[in-house]
Parts: sequence; structure tokens; C-alpha cells
Amino acid sequence: MSEHLPDVYVSFRERFAEVVQRHDAVAAAVDAAGPLDERTIRLVKLGIAVGAQSDGAVRSNVRKALSAGASRAEVEQVVLLGLTTRGFPATVAAWQWLTEVVGEEA
Repeated sequence: MSEHLPDVYVSFRERFAEVVQRHDAVAAAVDAAGPLDERTIRLVKLGIAVGAQSDGAVRSNVRKALSAGASRAEVEQVVLLGLTTRGFPATVAAWQWLTEVVGEEA
């Protein structure tokens, strides 16, 4: 998965390693704080990323959701669900990011 990490992200992690380590620990604790399995967590986080219209987070969570066992149809539905909440333009943008990632995975 590291081949998908932007250089600026890698550089930030290297420069602020201690801060990132603590952030990663908090993220792991949050993921473990409830009954959701990894697949469901990744689908929820994908929905949040679509709502935030975050290119990098959408791409990352598409990859992570698929790796966690979500089907392409499930990932597509999460993006489509943004249509009535986030709007048409944001959903189409997220759809583009999803299809570019799925094209990479093929």
C-alpha cells in the first residue's frame, strides 16, 4: 500500500515521527472502541471522507475498505449515498477518485 502514499505524507510522518506515532495510537484506540468490524469501519470512514470531499481520504479509504473485504458494489454504494446528503458535484468527484483507485487495483 505504501506505493500510494503521497511524498508530502511520508515526509510529514518522518519529520514528526513521535507525533505521528501518538496519533496512530489514538486512531487505533478509536477503531477498537466499539463493536464495528474493520470492513464496516472502513466503509463508514469512506462516507465521512466523501462528506468532507477529501480526495486523499476517499482514495485511501476505498483501498482500505477493499482490503478489509468490502466489495466494489459496497464501496460504490457508500459513494452514491453521498448524492442526497453531500450533493451531486461532491459525489461525482468522489466517484472519479473511487474509479481511479479501482482502476489501479485491477
